[in-house]
Amino acid sequence: MKKIAIIGAGNMGGAIARGLTQSNMIAQITVSDINQDILNSLAGFSQSIKTVSNNAEAVKDADIVVLAVKPWLVKDIVAGIKDSMDYSKQMFISIAAGVSLDDLCALLDKNGQLPTLFRLIPNTAIDVLQSVNTIAAHSNASNEEKELVCTLFNGMGKTFLVPENQLNALMSLSSCGIAYAFRYIRAAVEGGVEMGIYPNVAKEVVLQTLRGAVELLEANNSHPEVEIDKVTTPGGITIKGLNEMEANGFTNAVIKGLKASLIK
Repeated sequence: MKKIAIIGAGNMGGAIARGLTQSNMIAQITVSDINQDILNSLAGFSQSIKTVSNNAEAVKDADIVVLAVKPWLVKDIVAGIKDSMDYSKQMFISIAAGVSLDDLCALLDKNGQLPTLFRLIPNTAIDVLQSVNTIAAHSNASNEEKELVCTLFNGMGKTFLVPENQLNALMSLSSCGIAYAFRYIRAAVEGGVEMGIYPNVAKEVVLQTLRGAVELLEANNSHPEVEIDKVTTPGGITIKGLNEMEANGFTNAVIKGLKASLIK
């Protein structure tokens, strides 16, 4: 049973705290933030969540420290907590995009000592336990520690342990990608409305269609094009629709959008 301290109770920090309450691996979750209203809301969500306004106090007895703040705040936050941390028994997980493991090493270093370090990139679906969680581990992480962190976050979605140099690309696919999925849903709903369907019905139909597409791909372990071939008959309406989308740059727009959101 682990004790976790989460520094930052914003969208991601709060979602992680709420998700962790459903894990049987956690004894206590302590969340620190300067916004008392947000802390009150989290405390009301579960008795497992303890809230404090002092970051150094939050990390003192934690087994795992999760840094869930904006990248430009990392330097000051780390400076305020590292003297209260016991590196010999604590793991440190940062979700700050673009702050590398080398950056974290430089900030956390205490006379050559470091905690076990990880970087985590989740997406907002962590709030409903359906996040993509991509994790990179520092070389000082043991296999047991890697397994523990992956197991912990698998309870809030699907977790992938990857080399750090893949994190930014995977962030485009998942963290940014969820917004692109929402944009497709919005466009499809608007198309349905233009064809005479009520918006609420169109949205439910689009959502269920996407659920079905995901389930088919997972159940059949197939390539998307294989499933497309099953519904595109010669001279049929589906191939006409697909060709019209491609003529207007559908695939190219998706690829360019993903590459534009890649942190270099």
